[in-house]
Amino acid sequence: MVNADIETNARKEVAKQMTYEPKLAAALTGATMRQLAYWRRPRGESKPLLQPEISEERPILYSFRDLIALRTFVSLREQFSLQKIRKALNKLRDSGEMDHLSRYTLVGDASTIYLVEHDRGTDLLRRPGQQVIVEVVDILKPYYHQGRQVPDLLRPRPHMIIDTGIRGGEPVIEGTRVPFEDVAGLMRDGVPSAEIRDYYPSVSADAANDALDFAEYVDSYTEASRPLLHAVA
Repeated sequence: MVNADIETNARKEVAKQMTYEPKLAAALTGATMRQLAYWRRPRGESKPLLQPEISEERPILYSFRDLIALRTFVSLREQFSLQKIRKALNKLRDSGEMDHLSRYTLVGDASTIYLVEHDRGTDLLRRPGQQVIVEVVDILKPYYHQGRQVPDLLRPRPHMIIDTGIRGGEPVIEGTRVPFEDVAGLMRDGVPSAEIRDYYPSVSADAANDALDFAEYVDSYTEASRPLLHAVA
């Protein structure tokens, strides 16, 4: 009963978080919509790479912790096949009870994937258990993936922030609780950036332009029409 109560309370805490639909999750991680769909499906006896923490069924909803894990996968996918990433995760699972994947720091070099703890990396592929000193990459910072820059997770635009303490992690104008979508919606309806202050006095023209720019970036992540292929996973 105690364990059940702990699990229930944990789910309530997760429910308080901002929920990220696949398009916004893709934009904040660099994963394509097709990759997200592929990664949340089981493959044979293999578990999904990542099941959305909030909702696994439509509407699909990711948590902030999911975003961190997805950014790790995108980074690793630049160097490794999906099969090797799954193998590394299976090694983690075999070592004992696994927490949410966002709690683990995984980095890769030219040949293997390491689990980093206390500035030392444990080899998960070539020589499981062997430890080495590795350089850790800050997965929250901007990076390039497939020819486009994936934004800083905590500051996706100069005048925007993502803070789990503000509206549960919804992207907002810095210094306010105003969602970027509300500002972008006004501009798309024809309100000039200089006049956004008439609606939101704390939102500058530059911040309004950032909100619209980010909204357009998010919209560039659209659902692919062709079937899922292993080659794009």
